[in-house]
Amino acid sequence: ALLGYGATVASFLGAIHWGLVMRDGRAQPLMPWFWGVVPSLVGWMALLLDPAPGLVLMAALLWACFLVDRVLYPRYQLQSWLPMRLWLTLVASLSCLIAAAALPW
Repeated sequence: ALLGYGATVASFLGAIHWGLVMRDGRAQPLMPWFWGVVPSLVGWMALLLDPAPGLVLMAALLWACFLVDRVLYPRYQLQSWLPMRLWLTLVASLSCLIAAAALPW
């Protein structure tokens, strides 16, 4: 269940970038469009793995989403969300890693 929830959250985090690019209305570089689908695809891959490695991949993906957002959010004047995102990423990724440690490899 935690892995499925993580994949859903990661998909949402990627989709935010499409929304931001579409809101802007101007021609945009391909990077935000590309990044918008990467979390969904990696989350899907994590779901295909055994649970323990899938949870580790999910934790890494959540941090990758945060790091990308640290670069891109200021372009849209959204940097005020980053402190909350840091805490949510920390809690979610630790939850994934603790669950992975409790599972057989």
